[in-house]
Amino acid sequence: MAVAVTDVGAGRRVSARHFVRLKLRVMGNSFRGQGWRIGSFVLGAVGGFWLATVGFSLFAIPGLAGDDEYAMLLAALGGGLVVLGWLLLPLIFFGVDETLDPARFALLPLPRRTLVTGLFAAALVSVPAVAVLLASTGLILTAGIFGGWTAALTQAVGVLAGLLLCVAAARAVTSAFATMLRSRRVRDLAAVLLAGAAALIAPVQLAAAAALQDADWDRLAAVATVVGWTPFGAPWTIGIEVAQGRLWAAPVKLLITALTVVALLAWWSRSLESAMVGVTGTGGAAARPKVTGTAVTQLFPRLLGWLPRGRFGALVAREARYWWRDARRRAHLITLAVVGLFVPALFNLGGGSPETPSPVLVSLTMLFVGVLAAATLANQFGFDGSAYAAHVVVGVPGAVELRARMAAFSLYLLPLVLVISGVLALLLGRPWWIGLTAGSLLATFGAGLAANTLLSVLGAYSLPETSNPFAMNSGAGVARGFLGILSMLATAAAVTPMVVAAALLGDVWLWLALPVGAAYGLGAALLGAYLAGDVLDRRQPELLAAIAPRR
Repeated sequence: MAVAVTDVGAGRRVSARHFVRLKLRVMGNSFRGQGWRIGSFVLGAVGGFWLATVGFSLFAIPGLAGDDEYAMLLAALGGGLVVLGWLLLPLIFFGVDETLDPARFALLPLPRRTLVTGLFAAALVSVPAVAVLLASTGLILTAGIFGGWTAALTQAVGVLAGLLLCVAAARAVTSAFATMLRSRRVRDLAAVLLAGAAALIAPVQLAAAAALQDADWDRLAAVATVVGWTPFGAPWTIGIEVAQGRLWAAPVKLLITALTVVALLAWWSRSLESAMVGVTGTGGAAARPKVTGTAVTQLFPRLLGWLPRGRFGALVAREARYWWRDARRRAHLITLAVVGLFVPALFNLGGGSPETPSPVLVSLTMLFVGVLAAATLANQFGFDGSAYAAHVVVGVPGAVELRARMAAFSLYLLPLVLVISGVLALLLGRPWWIGLTAGSLLATFGAGLAANTLLSVLGAYSLPETSNPFAMNSGAGVARGFLGILSMLATAAAVTPMVVAAALLGDVWLWLALPVGAAYGLGAALLGAYLAGDVLDRRQPELLAAIAPRR
């Protein structure tokens, strides 16, 4: 922060390069004495380079093959998937790099335009941005082969515009979503998201079924042409347009991209102010609720009044409150609700007839949802940060701690499991299959709880002290990605016996799935809490040091 303060104090104009220099300096300081962050950054760079190589090869295939028939298709659909990935992956999986937290600039006399452009420029200095830039140079090669230097230079401009679009979209969406999640009216937001997911199931199902069953390349080419005129595909296709003789299309598509980037930055700017002050800007202070009862009764929510008034019950009540009131945790719950409803319906109804559903396919999709749900706990202690010191001082037993955290998380997830199971069984036209869907989910969820409690003790990392629930420290995004992958692999391995049983028993499994799955999941969760509890008892100080944010 010293760079920005010095420049402002000296009366010099602050520009985007100051933010870039500041980010590089902060990143360098954060790597000192943090070997895991350096390792995560190196692994992320290697992974990014590998993905960039794959992307370059895919985009360069039409040019190297000398066939311009599919150049527009790959450019539009491939570029559209890149933009879509930048929109969704930060919300679901990786988060966004918050090396420069906007809240740190709240007291500096910086105009909003300067702050937005500076933070935007700093966001471009990242491994994902460089990877996208390198991958999309394959489009420049393709455009140059078919249209010469003019098309290549035009496509180079389009690649840069596409990169700006990706970063602006990710920042605007995560910042706006984070602002909404800070509001206590997040229940309304969750309802809207769930309704939107339900509304998207039918069109996505039809589109996926048509693409997989017909494999009509002419139809895909027509779809690519349409996508090429949207912000998702416009910047990636301007060089191909020039190569194919449509010179007039390039400036029009570039204008579409520019207007979209400006609109996204304006949207980001509106939510940036609330991120700086950490409020939602609802206008006026909320009325204080009337406080009644003792401190113990106030801790337990009304719906959890049945919990025992002991150490276990208090921990469950605490975690249950945090899962709803903490913006980071609420973001995970809402994401799980949307993905949990969307993915099973898409995979089971999108590629085939609902008249002949496959029990094995249904079980596998349920396993995927269960794995994703349990992976949320892979860094459950990171949500607490330095507040976990109270547990260390008091000496909470590890097994009790982990069982309480499992129970609180399950209070939200188990009703969702029943909803997802019932909805999918009805969509499949097999209401009696609710035992199959629920049993598969319960088994996977329990096994995932066991695997992730151990991972949360051994692989915890700190989260930045910011109101943005999607913010990550430098290198933590890679750590989160690898931890999530490891969590999914461990859970999948733990639930392999259930998959084998579903494949071997056939129709008999339809009736055994619910009792066997519930027993398997409960037993796995309790065993995982017992084993990981011993590890936690020995590693409490090390865990606290790992999750405490560095200032």
